[in-house]
Amino acid sequence: MIHSLFLINCSGDIFLEKHWKSVVSQSVCDYFFEAQEKAIDVENVPPVISTPHHYLISIYRDKIFFVSVIQTEVPPLFVIEFLHRVADTFQDYFGECSETAIKDNVVIVYELLEEMLDNGFPLATESNILKELIKPPTILRSVVNSITGSSNVGDTLPTGQLSNIPWRRAGVKYTNNEAYFDVIEEIDAIIDKSGSTVFAEIQGVIDSCIKLSGMPDLSLSFMNPRLLDDVSFHPCIRFKRWESERVLSFIPPDGNFRLISYRVSSQNLVAIPVYVKHMISFKENTSSGRFDVTIGPKQNMGKTVEGVVMTVHMPKAVLNMNLTATQGSYTFDPVTKVLTWDVGKITPQKLPNLKGIVNLQSGAPKPEENPSLNIQFKIQQLAISGEWGILHEIGAGRTSWCRK
Repeated sequence: MIHSLFLINCSGDIFLEKHWKSVVSQSVCDYFFEAQEKAIDVENVPPVISTPHHYLISIYRDKIFFVSVIQTEVPPLFVIEFLHRVADTFQDYFGECSETAIKDNVVIVYELLEEMLDNGFPLATESNILKELIKPPTILRSVVNSITGSSNVGDTLPTGQLSNIPWRRAGVKYTNNEAYFDVIEEIDAIIDKSGSTVFAEIQGVIDSCIKLSGMPDLSLSFMNPRLLDDVSFHPCIRFKRWESERVLSFIPPDGNFRLISYRVSSQNLVAIPVYVKHMISFKENTSSGRFDVTIGPKQNMGKTVEGVVMTVHMPKAVLNMNLTATQGSYTFDPVTKVLTWDVGKITPQKLPNLKGIVNLQSGAPKPEENPSLNIQFKIQQLAISGEWGILHEIGAGRTSWCRK
């Protein structure tokens, strides 16, 4: 499937390449560089590029392009998912997926890529299996390897590779059996000037950390699983039971992994946890305007809104802005015309406000439309979808609640 893999930095330098079936010349990346030059920014580079003899499928992670070379037609999402697994593995092994970390551990990188692909097809992509094959780098292990001449490659084949559950190693033992589930949900919503919701959906993931002995068989159920759309599962999930009962039944990997990702598109059920009061106006026949924005939390939420950042792309006619912030700090870039207000935490007793004068270029016409306000925030221990889940270990008689 995958013939070659090239890692390219933002400067356009190929700093690592790996070939499986046959060696592909670096000149094939010229088609990628052409597409990169045409793109407005790095995120707009086409993920699939067709060339006369190859297909280039790529992702962009941590300022690195992972470009794979394919000679036959394959499902692109399959390759994209594998490339994300590669980036996640580097993050897990080295603490960061950066050019510096990859160059400092280039031997381990090649060993991992050799195990993750077998003749171009994905083989071992689970972290707990890979760590039995290739030991993670440590200072002590590096010193020992340099003195003894040994390597990080394990002496025995992981037990998971010999069973029908390849994502979990056998013989796992813990003194304290624990299972943690982190549910992360992101709201993507558009609200008009009157406060009505034009569009709203939730993107969510469930990240798990399982520390259970033996071969646990778990099931996880939800209050209203019919709300979940476009669900993507870890291979450990028994898909037939999900289709019939809407219950997640699985034997989990050992350690950290992503259980599922999903989307909630029921617009009426998506509650926006913040509100914005704004008054942005530009006067006729003058070179000034008014800017007044207040951000506040919904009273029925009961949780603290943190990490609030407002970004506004002002009209091109704006020269500068003289504003006063009751909380946080703001910056205005006169070149890109972007106003950024770092609010921080919102307290209902004193709502943050940003107001002042907007100066326009002399002789410039009045802007026809007001700019849109982009608000980013985070709320700990709150699930916008309102789901509750019940986790049960089959045969153990233990049941616990997990909050979404």
